[in-house]
Formats: sequence, C-alpha cells, structure tokens
Amino acid sequence: SDVANLKTTARRDGDHYVVNGSKTFITSGMRADFYTVAVRTGGPGPGGVSLLLIEKGTPGFTQTPLKKMGWWCSDTATLYFDNCRVPVENLVGVENQGFKAIMKNFNRERIFLAAGANGFARVCLDEALAWSREREMFGGKLIDQQVTRHKLADMAMRVEATQALLELLAWRVEQGDTPVGEICLLKNQATQTMASCASEAVQLHGGAGFMRGVKVERIYREVKVNAIGGGAEEVMRDLAARQLGFYA
Repeated sequence: SDVANLKTTARRDGDHYVVNGSKTFITSGMRADFYTVAVRTGGPGPGGVSLLLIEKGTPGFTQTPLKKMGWWCSDTATLYFDNCRVPVENLVGVENQGFKAIMKNFNRERIFLAAGANGFARVCLDEALAWSREREMFGGKLIDQQVTRHKLADMAMRVEATQALLELLAWRVEQGDTPVGEICLLKNQATQTMASCASEAVQLHGGAGFMRGVKVERIYREVKVNAIGGGAEEVMRDLAARQLGFYA
C-alpha cells in the first residue's frame, strides 16, 4: 500500500539501468512477456520513482509462482531482479516522474475493480434468488420465508446503489474529471457490496454454498483479493478523506 516507499533500485550505468530488488503479489507475474516496473532512480519518496519496461528473459530477472486462496484464473508471482541490465530507452516517461503515472493508473484500475466486484455481487444475488425459488423446505420454498426475502432485498439495494455510483463516476471520468476521492469510496462501496452479497448468498445456499462448483462459493473465496488489490479499504478511506478535504 505504501507505493512511495518502494525499495527496488535502478542505478544508471552508461546506456543501461542496473536493477536490483524484488516485488511480490504481482498479477500475471508468470505469464507476462513485458513488465512495467516501478524502480527507485532518485531519492526517497514519490519524487525518486521511475518506470522501466523489462522483458521476460532479461538476464538477472526471474519469477516464482505463488499459491492463492482465490483468483485461480490469474497467476500471481514474486519477481526478482539481480543486477538486471535494462536499456535506458526502456524508461517509460520521465525519470523520477513515474509516481504520477502510477497514481493515474490506480484511478482506472479502481474503477475496473469496482465494476467487477459489483458484477460478482449481482451474480450472487441472481444465484441466491434462483436457489431460493427452487429449494424446498418446511413444506414450501425457501423464498416463502420472510427472512429470505429480506436478505434478497438488502442484496438488491446494495447492488443497485453501487451501480448508480459506478455509472456516475464513469460518466464524470469521460467528461475529463478526476474524482480521486470519490473513486476510492466507490471501490470500497463495491468491494463491501461484494462481500455482503457473497456471504448472504452462501448462507442462503446452506451446505450447497460450501461446495466447489457452486458459483457463490468461488465468489466468496475471491472477496478479499478485491478488497485488498488496487488499494486496501483502509488506505482508500484515508486517501478519500484527504482528497475530499476532511482534515483540520
């Protein structure tokens, strides 16, 4: 979460940068052919960060896979750089100005993550509704129980509210606005909606919701990666508060 404090270094040596360090929890770290790598080319803090394009197979650059709770369709890896020589022309943008590009990319990533999380939440609602109409218990259907209908109504309320905020902020971005604080809140709103809907959907499925092969079981396992990736919920709250001027 503390992007400005990254430790991987890139030292200029003639027409190359010599990169040393490591990075972990990197999405598509095994299967990627090219990597946009944030490195420290200057002093401490955001002002010393640059971006380098590093190709797989570059001497001194290796990767190891990581096993995860969920998101099995996408590999995650730790990257290692051991005196890895990267041509100077592989610098992306301006030296020591890479932090701005990272932050700009985060805004887009958080919108995409919010859209995906709310999509997962909607699947949970659809699956829970279908199951509740099918499951027979106590002489009727699960949906005949008032508590079931209330759970489904709460899920729908969260999904539709999140969708409205998502569409509003997507429209603002298309108009050229950069609502950083509001995007942070959207990301949290979406991941919390996903968490709530996934939990309730598994609960309504009962034992079936704990079995592999059921959509809601898979979505439940993938809640946390969405709540952490692209900016953890705690970081999003604090960044939103600062961006919206919530300080003394």
